[in-house]
Amino acid sequence: MATKTSPVEFFREVRQEVARVTWPTRKETLVTTAMVLLMAFATAIFFFVVDEVLAQVVRLILGLGA
Repeated sequence: MATKTSPVEFFREVRQEVARVTWPTRKETLVTTAMVLLMAFATAIFFFVVDEVLAQVVRLILGLGA
């Protein structure tokens, strides 16, 4: 069974853990954010193109195309 810690001890341990965290630099954060946005945009374009191609194929098969 886990031992209970007091709130003061808990917050002391939290401070110690936060002090050990390696925080990213501003540049790392900006580069990572830009890469995420770029990949999201590329993925959106990819699925848009695939959707349009499949829609054309379905229209062709069903004879609905113009």
